[in-house]
Amino acid sequence: MYVTLLRFSANKAAAAEHMAGHQNWIRQGVEDGIFLLVGSIQPGQGGAVLATGITLEDLQARVAEDPFVLHDVVTAEVIEIAPNLTDPRLAFLKN
Repeated sequence: MYVTLLRFSANKAAAAEHMAGHQNWIRQGVEDGIFLLVGSIQPGQGGAVLATGITLEDLQARVAEDPFVLHDVVTAEVIEIAPNLTDPRLAFLKN
C-alpha cells in the first residue's frame, strides 16, 4: 500500500491550466482499481493518494505521468506502508 503526497510547488499558479488533465489522471487511477482514496492536504497544501495493487516502480511511473507532476505544479513523494494491523473493514489492505 502506498500514500503519495502531492505538495504544491512554486508553480502552483499553473494548477488551473492543468486541472482537467490532473482530474482525468485521478479518474483513470480510480477506474483501474489502483487509487482507493484521493483527497486534499489541508489547508490548501496539495493532495494525497492512497494506492494499492501496484508495484512501487509502476506507481512511480504512473505518478510521473500526472500533469501536475509533469508541469511542476506539485512535487510527489511516494511512501510505502506495510500494514500489520487493520480495522476489519480494511483487512483487504494486508494482502
